[in-house]
Amino acid sequence: MATLSASASPPWPNPDPTTSPSSNPNPNFLPDQSQTLDFESLMPPQHKSPQQSLSPASSPPGLSPAAPPTLLHLAFNQDQACFSAATDNGFRIYNCNPFSEQFRREFDGGGIGHVEMLFRCNIIALVGGGPQPHFPPNKVMIWDDHEGCCIGDLSPRAAVRSVRLRRDRIIVAVEQRILVYNFLDLNLLHQIETYPNPKGLCAVSQLSDSLVLACPGLQKGQIRVEHYSQKKTKFISAHDSKIACLALTLDGQLIATASSKGTLIRIFDTVQGTILQEILKVKVKRIEDKCEQCNK
Repeated sequence: MATLSASASPPWPNPDPTTSPSSNPNPNFLPDQSQTLDFESLMPPQHKSPQQSLSPASSPPGLSPAAPPTLLHLAFNQDQACFSAATDNGFRIYNCNPFSEQFRREFDGGGIGHVEMLFRCNIIALVGGGPQPHFPPNKVMIWDDHEGCCIGDLSPRAAVRSVRLRRDRIIVAVEQRILVYNFLDLNLLHQIETYPNPKGLCAVSQLSDSLVLACPGLQKGQIRVEHYSQKKTKFISAHDSKIACLALTLDGQLIATASSKGTLIRIFDTVQGTILQEILKVKVKRIEDKCEQCNK
């Protein structure tokens, strides 16, 4: 079930990059992913509700400083230029290079378990988490940071394990299902049954001319790849043990996988399902060691 806010808020941003700039109701919803948005423009108006603050409140005289928040989740945005941090009292957005905190949103007495950015625009997906979730853990809240409030929500009727965004789709992972929603009206378009997936593993391509979705299949160690533009499904037997991690390239043509055994990283062609490269963990460790030496 999905709902849209009836409160006064700007028109729902059109994630379709094929529309012309003049028809885009929200100029900050950038059709070109190579562009960036000044984070200062994401700051809400001067007047703030008492439930939000942009920085940790100063402690009254005579009281000890508040304990630092607990980190619950980290995630890069789609081009790895930024990352988000979900905490037990809100969320924060950071720029990667140069590294800096761009802004934060804090909620009194409520935690955020998952934050998913959409490049650098003002629309963010939030899921409640921590000892006292600010939102229900079985809902995905669509947060408009210009308005400083939620303008819609998705209710998959199960605990949300992860969320992925692209300009025209919202992907929600629950324990044994992947749900694909249309971004424009929040309608459910597709459901995929998966092997038990407590980490919410899934990945989606980001180029406008192709929509590729990868997730665990129905068998242990299996990957399912949906090529929606080609109306084609490909199953890849990637590992003998359970899938622990997967990642797609931006165009969805390649996928990297690792298993719970942790000895190999494999790279596959998503169209043919053929293995292209296999990397031993020891080689990855050597690369990490060399990087550390270079940084000293």
